[in-house]
Amino acid sequence: MTPRPLWIITMSGIWIVIQSSVTEVHLRNMEHFITAVTQLEDLNPRLSPLALVTSLRKIADNVTHDFVGSSDNRGDIHYENNSFFTEQMNININLSNFLDKVTHHFITDDHEERGVVLTPDGTTVALAPLLLGLEYGLWANEATNQPHGLYLLPLAKYLGMSFLQFGNATPPERLGPDGCWDNVSAPMVFTLSDVPSLATDALVQGGMDGAILGKHLSVVNCSEVNLSTLLRSYYLGTMEELDHDLSTHLRGRYRRQNFKKITNSSLLREKVTDALHSHPQKADVGVESLIEKGIKEFMLRYMECPAIIPRCMWEAAPPVVPLKPLSPPLPFLYIHHTAIPSKPCRNLQMCSQNMREMQHFHQKERGWYDIGYSFVVGSDGYIYEGRGWMSLGAHTKGSNSVGYGVAFIGDYTAHLPTQLDMELVHHHLVKCGVSNGFLHENFTILGHRQVVAGTVCPGDSLYSEITTWEHYKETVSSF
Repeated sequence: MTPRPLWIITMSGIWIVIQSSVTEVHLRNMEHFITAVTQLEDLNPRLSPLALVTSLRKIADNVTHDFVGSSDNRGDIHYENNSFFTEQMNININLSNFLDKVTHHFITDDHEERGVVLTPDGTTVALAPLLLGLEYGLWANEATNQPHGLYLLPLAKYLGMSFLQFGNATPPERLGPDGCWDNVSAPMVFTLSDVPSLATDALVQGGMDGAILGKHLSVVNCSEVNLSTLLRSYYLGTMEELDHDLSTHLRGRYRRQNFKKITNSSLLREKVTDALHSHPQKADVGVESLIEKGIKEFMLRYMECPAIIPRCMWEAAPPVVPLKPLSPPLPFLYIHHTAIPSKPCRNLQMCSQNMREMQHFHQKERGWYDIGYSFVVGSDGYIYEGRGWMSLGAHTKGSNSVGYGVAFIGDYTAHLPTQLDMELVHHHLVKCGVSNGFLHENFTILGHRQVVAGTVCPGDSLYSEITTWEHYKETVSSF
């Protein structure tokens, strides 16, 4: 027998038909969310992209209705001609429950962050700012006079409120933190690693993605836009597909590079100020200084520093014993290649497996306390955390206490890592290390073979390449 429909009224007088069905458990990953969007599109084929994303955003943002005031003219949007407001929208109860749980962002007393999903490349993204960025982009596409930088406002609001909330107080910090999922393969619970700011990593990453895709939607032909197709391409596209389609890098794994293309510190500062125009502290002395300081911190953390996959994401085993701490800043950075595995890893699953295998080999066969490297570079656009910035490594015998060991997964005797992989290290990781006080400002880059006799690491091709990098030195100074 066909389930009897239940009628409910949502915001703005929108009627939604909800059919009762058996509730299923949905994982908190991007694939499930995109599948839900696809189902919503199939149930409502006449719904425009703007109407669809507006409905999703209202589910996610059912308390704070608008991030910006009338100064940007967004309050003048008229939807009378939109089928969303004149026709019934179909959605079953299972789909409705899932969308409500997965899009509504908040943080529990136990530091569990809700309203976030895990993407296939290992990034955790909050859906509320993503949806709002998409909505702004679609609205700007229809607007006669597009407000400059409108796509940045959702992110700017989170940043501005966090800058004002925490000011100069530490801890907590003005930005972050990241966190860990209960299960990478079947994610359900995401727990933050520290005291949350009002701009967690997931909110920032969702805001960046919303800005990138919103900017894209503001200039394309929206009659040809399919939201699920756009999201699927952005989040689920593989590195192999990119190899065959070099014309576009509109992919989630390139969010930091793409975000740089659509903004700069002065534009973002302007939008943070705009987003806070109605805040009571806006006119207080010192607010401008807090915004300036916060933007500088944001640019370093999310623009200059590379995205690093934390140990919990590649499912690292714990160290055998507590690791000895380092005393940064350190004067050296040593470049390695793994040789085995000899092939570059192309996705989170393969890179994580490589990391676990290396850790197992180092702990069980070599008798080391943990994976030896400080950081490991995949070929998926990410750096993987080994022992990190603060723990003594086991990568460069006799010199571990004075330097960090960075290994590229693969054998680079006869060929090089990709240009992007190399830039992650010699442009971004080192700048991050210096700016955060982990590396000396005048640090030295060395190949493993220069410090340890009898090894050809990091391979002839990669070693030849690093001799051209800034901070490389041919002769080793005394330690």
